[in-house]
Amino acid sequence: MPDRILRAMDRPALDHRSPAFRTLANECFDGLRRIFKTERPVLVYPSDGHGAWEASLVNTCSPGETVLMAETGAFSDMWKNMAEALGLTVEYLPGDWRHGADPEAIHERLASDQNHKIKAVAIVH
Repeated sequence: MPDRILRAMDRPALDHRSPAFRTLANECFDGLRRIFKTERPVLVYPSDGHGAWEASLVNTCSPGETVLMAETGAFSDMWKNMAEALGLTVEYLPGDWRHGADPEAIHERLASDQNHKIKAVAIVH
């Protein structure tokens, strides 16, 4: 591996909210426009995991719709709170913080949803 690459890997990661990251991202977007042979903007979604959660919810569900979630720990609690803040109705299957979601409980709940009220299932693994 080239030495300049090895040295680059030793630098700390850029904060995705920093001005330096914005500058780097804009340079990348310019390069992507050249690669794709377009003058139009190229959209990239830089974020942490919470941004991915939000993107998945707002791009698949509308306020008032129901999402089935399962308690698996602190992150599932945070995702549940985010879903509620976005105006979604959350059915939260109880669980514990030492085990994953119970597939049988999810299956049973979905099978009992005769009116197809549940629009999405969101699980932290």
